[in-house]
Amino acid sequence: MKLQRSEAETVAVIEQYSDTLYKIALSYTRCPATAEDILQDTFLKYMQCQIEFENAEHTKAWLIRVVINESKKFYRLFWNSKRIPLEDIYSFEIPERHDIFYAVMNLPKKYRMVIHLFYYEEFSVKEISKILNQKENTVLSWLHRARKLLKRDMEVEYEYRRI
Repeated sequence: MKLQRSEAETVAVIEQYSDTLYKIALSYTRCPATAEDILQDTFLKYMQCQIEFENAEHTKAWLIRVVINESKKFYRLFWNSKRIPLEDIYSFEIPERHDIFYAVMNLPKKYRMVIHLFYYEEFSVKEISKILNQKENTVLSWLHRARKLLKRDMEVEYEYRRI
């Protein structure tokens, strides 16, 4: 028996999770256009999948896992190893937000991801460990290291500004 999702159900899922999934893809890829492509691929996979989800949390976790996998797949493509980053495309009214955003974006991917999921999406360590298929202690270590790196980078930035 083939599972058919109604158009209303699909639209509701897209409306509910688009923002969250886009931010996750953006934090991983650092490119708005690529994040949008990954988001489209994710929802296409959702519409084609034959999984019957237990509840909204199961749906959300599955979608996040797909976004992460699609983001990783993007970096495995050959042409991505030869690209040059674009100039700054973000603008912030509050300078501190600009500094924090770029400090987070400069973290290694695994640290960016746990920071985003923990602070922006407000997932617990246990939930993040399930989403990333990592042990809880690993997620805690990554959070600790990411905070340490952010603290170091932010202190250097503010020391430089005071001089």
